Amino acid sequence: MNAALPTTGHEIEELLSRPTPGAIEALAQSQGDFVILGVGGKMGPTLAQMVRRGLNAVGRKTTRVFGVARFSSNAIEADLRSLGIETVRCDLLNRTEVNNLPDAPNVLFLAGHKFGATSEPDFTWAMNTLVPAHVAERYIHSRIVAFSTGCVYPFVPITSGGSREEDAIGPVGDYANSCVGRERIFTYFSRMNLTPISIFRLNYAIDLRYGVLLDIAQKAWRGEPIDVTTGYVNVIWQGDANAQAIQCLMHTATPPFIINVTGPETISIRQLATRFGELLNKEAIISGTEAPTAWLSNSSKAQQLFGPPAISLQQMVEWTAQWVQRGGETLDKPTHFETRDGQF
Repeated sequence: MNAALPTTGHEIEELLSRPTPGAIEALAQSQGDFVILGVGGKMGPTLAQMVRRGLNAVGRKTTRVFGVARFSSNAIEADLRSLGIETVRCDLLNRTEVNNLPDAPNVLFLAGHKFGATSEPDFTWAMNTLVPAHVAERYIHSRIVAFSTGCVYPFVPITSGGSREEDAIGPVGDYANSCVGRERIFTYFSRMNLTPISIFRLNYAIDLRYGVLLDIAQKAWRGEPIDVTTGYVNVIWQGDANAQAIQCLMHTATPPFIINVTGPETISIRQLATRFGELLNKEAIISGTEAPTAWLSNSSKAQQLFGPPAISLQQMVEWTAQWVQRGGETLDKPTHFETRDGQF
């Protein structure tokens, strides 16, 4: 993808929601309306916009795209409406409200709870297991792409290339365990009702306003220590993750089709810190020593299906450095990638 550095939040949103050829092809093959559940989070708005823009591009301007959330931010709801997405306010924990959601054969499920899982484990488990049950019952005849996380895997050796879809899971902490619960609930209903589902194990999507790269770049810029104990990560541009989620609608199955979604590289935090130091003209301060294991995912399956990400790691790093230098807006949502005990 040929793209210049975004300089405003609006330009970031435009780039993140720009449909890729693969997303357009998948949308051209789809039939019926779309529902995006949990549209108010970090990824939801741009995913909904990509669906809308892609449908428009293939001549399906009358196909309806519904964005569902509680919408604590009126601004997000207003922006989505202005872009042709029909918003529906719904508490997904309320079965009655879920049952009243609009029909659609294509469902993208992004709802969940992570940060605060340690202080509110009951709410985390309700959001990550009870809500999927409500949704799976409501959309029994739909195709569902259910977002999950690479945290369902155990830590693996940094030289392993990352966990593969067929590897055993080994969650650590309430959040990761509840995400396994989410997967199990969707799998149960897929088997019971023959609902075609794809489980989308995403590992660190980023844009310039949040993500692992921003976390490291900000610390380098401020002269703060960068902990390398969790010494390696995977990342993927949020726009590429959006496109792959749309394409996964074409790969739903029963039992569910499971796929890891992240970039192809196993990335050294130490090397990232050093590179950001160079780009920002700062001396990166390193603390800790790399552990022999990390949460890593192998995305070979996704690359075989969808090709490499459109936005490269080098591009993301350079953009992030420039964004930090310019004092670009952020979402103020650290990833806590350093966490190794599963306590979020």
